[in-house]
Amino acid sequence: MAISTGTEQYIADVPPVKASGLLLSDEELEEALTTDVAEIVHDLGGREILAEILEGIEGTDFDDTQIRALLSPKFVPEDWRVGEALAQAFLAAHRNCIFPWPASRDLRNPVSSPAGTDLVGFVDIGSEGLFAFGEVKTSTQQQWPPSLIYGRHGLKQQMEDLRDSSEHKDALVRYLGFHSVNAPWLDKFKSAAKKYITSKSHVALFAVLVRDVTPNSADLSARASSLATGCPPDSKIELLAIYLPANVVSTLSKRCKKGGPAKQ
Repeated sequence: MAISTGTEQYIADVPPVKASGLLLSDEELEEALTTDVAEIVHDLGGREILAEILEGIEGTDFDDTQIRALLSPKFVPEDWRVGEALAQAFLAAHRNCIFPWPASRDLRNPVSSPAGTDLVGFVDIGSEGLFAFGEVKTSTQQQWPPSLIYGRHGLKQQMEDLRDSSEHKDALVRYLGFHSVNAPWLDKFKSAAKKYITSKSHVALFAVLVRDVTPNSADLSARASSLATGCPPDSKIELLAIYLPANVVSTLSKRCKKGGPAKQ
């Protein structure tokens, strides 16, 4: 089953920007961490692809044990990586998003931090397919909004860059384009690129806060207001706060267990 929609806590829309907060119970979180989120964090789909390739190499003496060792790095994901995967799983399940190329596949060192926009992919809105770009922040700070909203690398600046900077978005489109060659989602790229080339503001932008504090609309209301001011009419912007049970963020890494793909 897909990650739960949770329980809505507030709506802080400032048209055309959507903003809302939702709460996941501990049971809903546990289900997500051991299915959808684990699949993303540990890139189980990518490992299956590599396993098929390795098993098909003729003239090798690989056995199953060697292949499993190669495809099972022993690094422990940081809590913020799990928070990012939680946001990705939610957008995929409930906002018709697809993020087809995990950023982890671009890392030479599995414990390094990926640079650039957190989520890069596509979204279907009605009959319309657009590029979807998203930023995710995970925080335990007892403050509304948390301080990671601000600063040069804060969520506020990142979302303004995505909304206003064609250069920033161009780089993300090129990134997806390079990876789309011979990919099963090439047609999605072409369709979204056609709309983007016509208007570089014709994209969907998401900001997601993952928190383990009491839900409070102050997390999103000011950001929704500032992003709505001067928002291009063909840009789709949504802000989400996903609230978890108290003090649980520091346990996300330990609770995100490897497993098979999420059950349907």
